[in-house]
Amino acid sequence: MDAAQRELSDQIDQATQRLLDDARVIPEDELRAPSLLPGWSRARVLAHLARGADAMRNLLIVARSGQDRATYASAEALGADIERTAAMNAKELAADLADSAMALRTVARQLPDQAWDVRVRVPGLVPFPAAQLLTRRLVEVELHHCDLATGYTAADWPAVFAAMELAEPMRSQREDRLGYPPGSAAAETASLGRPAVAWKPGKGLPGSLLGPGGGRVAGG
Repeated sequence: MDAAQRELSDQIDQATQRLLDDARVIPEDELRAPSLLPGWSRARVLAHLARGADAMRNLLIVARSGQDRATYASAEALGADIERTAAMNAKELAADLADSAMALRTVARQLPDQAWDVRVRVPGLVPFPAAQLLTRRLVEVELHHCDLATGYTAADWPAVFAAMELAEPMRSQREDRLGYPPGSAAAETASLGRPAVAWKPGKGLPGSLLGPGGGRVAGG
């Protein structure tokens, strides 16, 4: 990783930590409540993030090995895995999300420098350099965290992310979250509480495919 990529990876670590802090304390009944994405529960948003991490990890493995490995066997297989993940209980889902994030991080941190320039293929998108996956993951985590409606809003984004130059459609998708009702972030956070055990990269974890979720619909 060059300096810019490592900075992005660090931002993903921090965004993932914030996401998991909330995900780990959502009660079971609230996990099944609607998110801010129409038709999506909070559980489905978290499941989408977990399986999206798997898909991105597969693309990095392609970039590293040169083998033609699909992000997922099919759109149907991805959808089925998301539904299976969303049906997990709260503890299992949070652990699965953490595991998938760590697996993606491990591959990214070990990727040879030359592999970041390899163009990866995603159905429906123009091939792009593997290095762009880091930005896509950061956007996905930050925007879907807002979608959870647990008190995390655009006002909580780090300044570096709020000001980051993004290509379309990511730029419009970020702007869309600015239109979410502000709510009472402090009250929501207080009601959920905070976990005693944090996600620590490199210290182990408990046991759109690529986009951030599309405007107010669930793409990506």
